[in-house]
Parts: sequence; structure tokens; C-alpha cells
Amino acid sequence: MTAHVLVVDPDPAVRQLLALNLTRAGHDVASCLDAESALVAIDEHPPAMLLLEWDLPGQSGEALIRRLRAHPATRALPIIMLSARAGEHDTVLALESGADDYLVKPVKPRELLARIGAVLRRRAPEAAPAAPPAPDAVQLAGLRLDPGTQRVIAGCHQVALGPVEFRLLNFLMHHPERVHTRSQLLDQVWGRHAVLEERTVDTHVGRLRSALQPSGHQRRIETVRGSGYRFVAWRARDAFDWTGAA
Repeated sequence: MTAHVLVVDPDPAVRQLLALNLTRAGHDVASCLDAESALVAIDEHPPAMLLLEWDLPGQSGEALIRRLRAHPATRALPIIMLSARAGEHDTVLALESGADDYLVKPVKPRELLARIGAVLRRRAPEAAPAAPPAPDAVQLAGLRLDPGTQRVIAGCHQVALGPVEFRLLNFLMHHPERVHTRSQLLDQVWGRHAVLEERTVDTHVGRLRSALQPSGHQRRIETVRGSGYRFVAWRARDAFDWTGAA
């Protein structure tokens, strides 16, 4: 059973060694060094398995587990904690915090792979259903977005967007003129697994507007004060704009 595995460990040598062994076993591996970057990675590309060091810079691995278990969307995320702490108290605390398994470093590769397989099999009934098919391409106000090719075209030029900005624009364009709150956008664009603050939406809206600015389409992403954001598909001036531009 292969899976997308996220390794969270501040030691680059450990991350490299784990990634090497996991990749050889057929797993897709991503890695980061602390809890905050782990949260971002989980939102960008939800893993099927989390390998987590206890002693992280900033927020500890144990605190991160509690945070993930407190959120409905990451409550079932399989987590194996790795640590040099070998005491019985540490093992019990990790498991009580919500870890599915606990391994003492240095970890033997074959044992780690066996533990990963066992945890994934136990968690399999709790796995989320497959994502629905991508929506059809949409064209509004001189802007064309195609989920199939992951391209956004403004006039004759392609707009370079990051994956989050693409999903944000995709959702807004498929629901034009409707106002969406930041909370709704977190659920619909980042997914219900998201554990980010609502102000994260503002950051990505800013990036999206910057990418659309050369074609003037940034004005189509409208802020509705006290509510949220919407994609403005039609304005009065469009009746006189034969080019279809923003």
C-alpha cells in the first residue's frame, strides 16, 4: 500500500534518509521542518500519512497532533511519531495525544515501512471519499479558466497562478456574482481539512489580484465589506466594452 507521506523533522539528514527509504518503497514523499510549514503542506496537498518528530522548533510535535485531532477534517489523519525519547512516559503521552504509533530513533527502515502499512490498513475505512471530477472550463469577462489543463488565459496571454490561487479563481468563476465569506472559501477552496486562519484567504486573494493585474482583471475580484469576496462577471461598462476585457 503506497501513499503520499509528509515527513516533519528539523534535521535535514533525517528528512533525506526517510525520504530515500520511503521513495524506494513506492511512496510519494514531501518534507518540512516545523509545525507551521507542516500545516501549510497539509492544506496544499493533504497527505495520507504524517511522520512527525516530537521535538520541533516552535510548536512541538505533540502540540501539533492535538491541533490536528481537534479539527474534524484532520481528525483521522494517520500519524506516526518519531523521537529519540525512549521512556515509557513519552510513548504513552504521544499515543494519548492522538498518535497512531510511536517509534524510537534511530528508526529501522523495514520496521518503519511495516508500521506505515499497518497504520494505513487500520485507518483505511476512515479515508475520505475521492474528490469529484474537476468542473468544466469557464469563460467570463474575457478570462478563460480550464481546470483540465490548469490554465488561465486573459486575452491572448496565459496568467501564471499558484495552485491555491488557481483553485480560488476556479471556485469564484464557477459561482459568479455570489458573495462568499472567508469561512466558506476556506471550506470550498482549501477543503474542510483546512486548519488555517481566515486571514489566509485575504493573503491569497491579494496574490490572485496581483497575477491578474496586467490584464486589468484584478477588479473582477471584488471585496464585499463585512462579508467576503465575489467574482464580478458583468458591470454596466461592459455593455460598451466590445473587447470583453476587464
